[in-house]
Amino acid sequence: MDMMFWMELAVVIIAIFIGAKWGGAGLGAAGGIGLGVLVFGFGMQPGAPPVSVLLIITAVITCASILQGSGGLDFLVSIAEKLLRRNPKNITFMGPLVCYLFTLFCGTAYVAFSVYPVIAEVAIGARVRPERPLTMSVIGAQSGITGSPMSAATGAMIALLAVKGVTPLQIFSVAIPACLLGVLIGCAFMFKKGKELADDPEFQRRVMSGEFQDKPINTDSRSYSSSAKKGVIVFALGILAVVFFGSFPDLMPSWEKAGKVTRLSIPNMVQIVMLCCAGLIMVIANVSPKKLADGSVFRSGLIGMVAVYGVSWLTATFFNFYKPMFVAEFGNMIQGAPILFAVALFILSAVLFSQGATVTALVPMGIGLGISPADLVWMFPAVSGYFMIPAGGAIIGCVAFDRTGTTQIGKFVFNHSYMLPGIVTTLSQLTIGYVISKFVF
Repeated sequence: MDMMFWMELAVVIIAIFIGAKWGGAGLGAAGGIGLGVLVFGFGMQPGAPPVSVLLIITAVITCASILQGSGGLDFLVSIAEKLLRRNPKNITFMGPLVCYLFTLFCGTAYVAFSVYPVIAEVAIGARVRPERPLTMSVIGAQSGITGSPMSAATGAMIALLAVKGVTPLQIFSVAIPACLLGVLIGCAFMFKKGKELADDPEFQRRVMSGEFQDKPINTDSRSYSSSAKKGVIVFALGILAVVFFGSFPDLMPSWEKAGKVTRLSIPNMVQIVMLCCAGLIMVIANVSPKKLADGSVFRSGLIGMVAVYGVSWLTATFFNFYKPMFVAEFGNMIQGAPILFAVALFILSAVLFSQGATVTALVPMGIGLGISPADLVWMFPAVSGYFMIPAGGAIIGCVAFDRTGTTQIGKFVFNHSYMLPGIVTTLSQLTIGYVISKFVF
């Protein structure tokens, strides 16, 4: 490794840290800075941008945003609120479980963010320490993204591992049960963590000072149109179609030309099904043209796509240039101890604040280093490490939603309420995923 390598690696690292400061679209823009320096400054040949991944993300965002325009996401949130208010004493398990399942279904944490204030108020009403359900609800929502057929991160995994013969069903069979069981283990860990609410000094101080006051729980009984319900049904059928065709690729359309049979690829199948679903929701639910791309899902999804675009192109350029050296230097070490790659996924996700960007940045490197597809699949939950740095919107938001003061950032930044439950959950998911992968692959 000569001086040129270290200078170019420094460009990549500095670009990522600059992007992490701004986050979102800034991450993609900073990736562009690094890419420009490598190509124009060092003469490095640019790698290929992740076109398949970006197209899958675009199709999924389109479908989810039109579902939001139909009122489908709000309808799902109303179901979640009813479930939570019926089981106030079990909120430490019910809150995270609802956040996980709804994120798993929708592929976006938007739904979970709408539920966090309800979880906080239900916990306060039941005199359950809000820190317990709130922290695990954030972790649960993050876990729902890894394995969701509709998430950008899972779409990237499907696109990248399809060339290795990995089907969506294999990814779902490992990631979904591993993440779900890991969330439940995290909930069990948090069930009695910390003092009871009535004994918490900060809560007592707020009660004595009048800073905390009980609020009546709003039992919202809004009704939703049949259009919203139809949108959810079409969306669910789209998910089933992706799982079905991805699991049985021999049933997909094929064409013969010049004696060679070509079959529809899994990435193209996902794009077609999602765009078709989006169109059906638009027509069946009669979505207003103003609402097609006006919701928060479309904006956040587009921002995430820009982040994936810039960072993945930057890292692909650097890794492809030095691929022979990486394989020679680290290939045997990584194959002998693949957990080291899981650690790399975890650390990068903590910096990038994006599971999709982490997958597209590092999984191609893992493939190039010879890590088996089975190992890459059970490592998938490691990309949810962005609870480490308490700067995400959900993390900060839940601190604000907890009027009792039990959910905290901490004086030393890293000693925040999310750290221990996040680590326990992630380690559990990786361990369970490793065991399940032995039966799936």
